[in-house]
Order: sequence, then structure tokens, then C-alpha cells
Amino acid sequence: MLLHDRIIPYLETAGLYHFARLNNQWFWVDEPLLSAFVERWRPETHTFHMLFAECIITLQDVAYKLGLPIDGEALSRCLTDFENLMENGRPAWVWFRKLFGELPPQNKVKQMTVCYTWFHERIRVLPADASEETVRIYARAYILMLLSSQLFVDKNANRFHLRWLPYLASLDDLDRYSWGSAALAWLYRCFCHGTNRNVVNLAGSLQLLQSWIFWRFSSLRPSRFDVYGFLLASRWATYLPKNDAGDQRVVFARLSLDRLRIHNRMCDP
Repeated sequence: MLLHDRIIPYLETAGLYHFARLNNQWFWVDEPLLSAFVERWRPETHTFHMLFAECIITLQDVAYKLGLPIDGEALSRCLTDFENLMENGRPAWVWFRKLFGELPPQNKVKQMTVCYTWFHERIRVLPADASEETVRIYARAYILMLLSSQLFVDKNANRFHLRWLPYLASLDDLDRYSWGSAALAWLYRCFCHGTNRNVVNLAGSLQLLQSWIFWRFSSLRPSRFDVYGFLLASRWATYLPKNDAGDQRVVFARLSLDRLRIHNRMCDP
């Protein structure tokens, strides 16, 4: 979905504009490298266990690398207590029609999720003569896509959940929430699930994980990416990792982590 100038004020109000700029172009991730790091994650301590020390992604990393607010109210109930967030028991699909003006076809719905492709095609381009109410609909849609497909990614990659609808109902109140804290908590949760040997796909804000790795471990970062500003993650926005020989690259990444020593780690973001 295109980042139109008319929806930018709503993103700024929500505290999501910087993150939207980062994701205005496709951000490729090095999955073998990230997989090797997730293998080092220990759910008991919520840290990466390296040979020389334990490491962790912090709220400071979230703020500097993704530009997300780390102060404000918690969002955890939308992830664990979705049904109780429905105002006066209002069904989720009533929310959907009110916020986006229509309902998806039945074949695009599965329980509380909607097909990305259908939704994206409906709101991909904002009409040039759009009314302010239409702009608000597109702003809600953009934020919904941003949250579902970038910040709180799960393994259901071709669908998005309706858990965010109560928040989208009031665009002016979105700045009350600590999006950065919620994103980091969700990433920790995904790491814990990722340690299960039966899990094969990574989830969570992988841009954050990759940026953190490249910033903290100079021997693992790609060369020729020396120009950067705020957001720090934008330094590698154009990085294109190799996509061949995935299994071999996972083995190589594991060996690279085994060779890391304390002097390879940068203490400052």
C-alpha cells in the first residue's frame, strides 16, 4: 500500500510515521543468520546465549532503530484477550464494516482473520479526490497493514487478525500506546516459540532483529553500508542478502556465532 501524503498526519499522530518510512520500501532479511540467532535464544532468561556472554534487544534498540514510542499505555490485551476488547460486545465484523465501509467476501474470511490480498487490492491507492472520511479509512487500513504485516508479524503470513480494530476506531488516541514495548514483547514471544524444534518459520519484527545484529556485531554486518541516519535500521534498508544454499548458510552463520568474542560486540547503538 502506497504511503500517501494525506495519511501521513494520522501516522504521525499515532507515533508510527518513522516506522512507516522504513517500510515504505521492501526490507529484506537474512533468514539463515536470523535463524542461527534464534537458536541461541533461551526462553528461561529471554536472552541470546553466546559463548562469551548473554545478549538482549532492549527498548533503546526499538526506539533508535525503528523510531517507535516506548512510553505510554500497554497493548497486551489485544493479543491475549481480544474478545473482551469488543465495545459492549459489538461483533468484530460490525467493527470492520464501520471502519472500512464494507465486509470481505466469505471466501476471504477465516475465523477472525481476513485475506491480505483482497484487503490490499481494495485500499492500495488513495483516490485523488478522496474526502476526509475516505482518507481516514485509508489511514486505518495503512496502520492495520503496518501492524499486522510488519510490526506484529505471525506465521499466518497471508492473513491479518482483527484484534486491532478497537484501536483503529479512534485514530486520535493511538499516540497513547507504547507501540515499541508491545513490538518488543511480541518479538520475545516469537523467539520463545521459535525455539521449538517443530517451528520452521520466523515471526515478529525481523527488521529489528537484523538491524540489532548488524549494529552490535561488526563482523556479521554487510560491507558498503556506511551512510546512515535516523532511523538506524534504515542503514540496511537496501541490503539484499543471498537467497541460495539456505541450509549451508545456516551452518556458516552458526560457525560465525561460535567464533564471536566479547571484543566483536559493540556496546553502543
